[in-house]
Amino acid sequence: MSGPEIVEIRRGEDIEAESMRIIESEVPEPRAFAGDEWLVVRRMIHTTADFGLLDLVRFHPLAVEAGRRALAAGCTLVTDTEMARAGIPERRMAALGCSVRCLMRDPEVLALSQAEGTTRARAAVDFAIERIAPPAGPAIWVIGNAPTALLRLLEHIKAGRAAPALIIGMPVGFVNAAESKALLMAQSRIPYIAIEGRKGGSALAASAVNALAELVLSKK
Repeated sequence: MSGPEIVEIRRGEDIEAESMRIIESEVPEPRAFAGDEWLVVRRMIHTTADFGLLDLVRFHPLAVEAGRRALAAGCTLVTDTEMARAGIPERRMAALGCSVRCLMRDPEVLALSQAEGTTRARAAVDFAIERIAPPAGPAIWVIGNAPTALLRLLEHIKAGRAAPALIIGMPVGFVNAAESKALLMAQSRIPYIAIEGRKGGSALAASAVNALAELVLSKK
């Protein structure tokens, strides 16, 4: 019996290009997504090898344009995990004049969390709303892990205390993950990119940011 056929590719950029070609070939047109939305979903599939995302990713009609506009203006991105922050390369953000913040390890956030008896993710949202004043307009919020962060952000939005440029809402798990994303998608005022149901994660949330950043940088 012959073994699996190994493709001889050495350079990272060539491996990525071949991966994208394979995804394109396995999801022939007509697709559920087109144009820039497809490029975002394609990047998410590339990150996870999960073609099930084709049935789960949801875009607000203005999501891609809002994300591109904010990134081009040099916005601040706020993540709910260090993993999501690490998944958004500094070199890519520096080229756009953007900064990425994660407050989960901030001592004041930890103190606030302990004082209020709540999760650090929720406390970090409160802290960010009060302390981060993005110089380039509204921030992009990148939530890939904590439903409590997304739920708290939505509370601030409803109360008029926050108006993000875009929410990438992809918390993962079994407790309030699907429910928090359903609430996000039920509103129409703030653009979002979300994953319906329990799936999600920091890597997926970061990959959506990276896809949007590539769209902006490709036109510079």
